[in-house]
Amino acid sequence: MRLSIIVPIYNMAADEKLTFCVNSLLNQELDDYEIILVDDCSTDNSYEIAKDYAARFPERVSVYQTPYNNKQGAARNIGLKHAKGDWVGFIDSDDWAHPKMYADMLKKADETGADLVSCGCNLVSEHTFEVGQVIENTRQDQTGVLDDEKYRSLIMHSGSVVIKIYKTEVLKNNNLSFPEGMFYEDNAVASFWIMHFKHFEKVDEPYYYYYQHESSTVHHISEAKCRDRLKAGELMYDFFKEADLLNRFKPELEFRFTELYYTNTLFTYVRMNRAKLSFLREMKSGMKKRFPSFEENPYYQKTFDAEQKKLMHMHMKSSILFLLYYRSLTLFRRLFR
Repeated sequence: MRLSIIVPIYNMAADEKLTFCVNSLLNQELDDYEIILVDDCSTDNSYEIAKDYAARFPERVSVYQTPYNNKQGAARNIGLKHAKGDWVGFIDSDDWAHPKMYADMLKKADETGADLVSCGCNLVSEHTFEVGQVIENTRQDQTGVLDDEKYRSLIMHSGSVVIKIYKTEVLKNNNLSFPEGMFYEDNAVASFWIMHFKHFEKVDEPYYYYYQHESSTVHHISEAKCRDRLKAGELMYDFFKEADLLNRFKPELEFRFTELYYTNTLFTYVRMNRAKLSFLREMKSGMKKRFPSFEENPYYQKTFDAEQKKLMHMHMKSSILFLLYYRSLTLFRRLFR
């Protein structure tokens, strides 16, 4: 079999989100492929919808369920366990794929000998195949036979796992899987997985449709999700450390860890009404433990503006001073905007 498409599912029955996703996969311009639906103990009727697809299209669709709700990574791992394809792709169950998406990526792999291929993507807020806001996820200058320069670029900008197809034997030979029981599990593995591949190519067309809606993970921030983001950063760090790759790619990994573990989490978390000093201190401690000189990183210096760097420097000096200053600044801007 050429391709296995793995779809983790959790409560996507409303507004025909799951239906639109699966229908887009059934309409792929491809013959030899399978769709693996894995329900993560949904509390709506998503599992029933998935089973109905498997009953109506038994030659194409199979369905499984996690033994308990254990987040998207667990569902993806079950899909990987059952995948029969030479290639594997992942798609979120509220997103969808252009009919040419997987056929064109496989064609690119055949033409180039690549073992990893991506495509472009776009953001939409309704169920349509009209292209919305195109976003850059991977770039053409990252493609080709991978050397250290390209690996550095891909560590910095690895792109989402859902816009790629992976040679299955590479994943299985290296025992690659997703962390379970947490959000942002793909952030933990995306850069590290790429280190195991030899040749990366890209199809430029924005074939992947990211559906923007209020129930998306990114629209509901909590301390638990911020903590999962810390965990994702820690796991990424540990993966590279265990593979003895930290020194080889230190500037890139230092920045990527700083961005994932620290900066994104800090400025998300501090906007919460009940931000805790203990959490802010935990973040600071985690940075000092792994990359105490991150403020000197050249990528950090180029990426963040003076105000952001000022706030982060303040936080590294004093969590309480940072929190008081940030809240005062926010109040001032609300009063005088």
